Amino acid sequence: MLQLAMNAGGTVLYVSGEESEEQIKMRADRLGTAREECFIYTETSSQAIIEESKKLRPALLIIDSIQTLYSPFIDAPPGSISQVRECTAELQRFAKESNIPIIIIGHITKEGGLAGPKVLEHIVDVVLQFEGDQNYTYRILRTLKNRFGSTDELGIYAMESVGLREVSNPSELLMSQNSETLSGSVIAASLEGMRPLMIETQALVTPSVYGTPQRSATGFDLRRLAMLLAVLEKRCGLPIGHNDVFLNIAGGIRVTDPAIDLAIFTALISSLNNIGIGRNVCFAAEIGLTGEIRGVSRIEQRIQEADRLGFDTIYIAQSNMKNVKREGLGIDVRAVSRVEDLLYEVFG
Repeated sequence: MLQLAMNAGGTVLYVSGEESEEQIKMRADRLGTAREECFIYTETSSQAIIEESKKLRPALLIIDSIQTLYSPFIDAPPGSISQVRECTAELQRFAKESNIPIIIIGHITKEGGLAGPKVLEHIVDVVLQFEGDQNYTYRILRTLKNRFGSTDELGIYAMESVGLREVSNPSELLMSQNSETLSGSVIAASLEGMRPLMIETQALVTPSVYGTPQRSATGFDLRRLAMLLAVLEKRCGLPIGHNDVFLNIAGGIRVTDPAIDLAIFTALISSLNNIGIGRNVCFAAEIGLTGEIRGVSRIEQRIQEADRLGFDTIYIAQSNMKNVKREGLGIDVRAVSRVEDLLYEVFG
């Protein structure tokens, strides 16, 4: 938010209840974007902040964070449910009266939800969630609520010493740069919001050395993995039940797009039979319990992204073929309708 304040047009008032002016100034100097129009104000009283904003009349007001603020009209400690609710309501009234946009930073719980009362999300117009992983340098900005536009947008940024940098091609982050063909590694043409992403799915299927086979998934729903394993054993007749299965979505992100099913299914077969899948092949389709391969949304966007990144072949559902315009495409689009067809087409 400090980086945004330093690059925003007009006067910005950055209110900090957690850090001193010296700490914020040091960070601004490190970013290398310090400017005189950004004012730092260390205060935790909501009324004092509003009074200072009336005097300065900034083009943007940033509150860091709502959990540190207190209202003199409420007899409760800062960060309590009543204080968070009252301070947010006061800021909302001030924003409507003054026509000054206000950005409020809020803490999140260990589960990833917004800390404090649920009414906080109802009061504000837009809720943006800033996600990150301690093991990776990139960050994801998701829109959870937007009264003025779509919630399908997604921003991916790389965290560097001089601040955040926009990642123009996130697919490069989520795919291995290793050109060697390895078993259990398959590329999926996925969508995050409106943005197509090529994601590497990694599966490892090994004979179980314990009494009960292990099932582990990182970045993917474990219950959906169990469903895919059941379909694999029932419809393809492959002995998966006595094997340990480990699944990983490369890059540390979590994927809920059902179009990744086909890539995971292929990765499981590839690892089980120790047969590598070419790095120039990708997959985009959902798998049903009966073994049918179902179509997914925005298939043209997925195909165009795969074509742009140099893939030679993409496997999609037969039902999606009617939405595909082959003119101008340099990628071979192949359709499959059942998992048995996939087994034959890919593995012979």
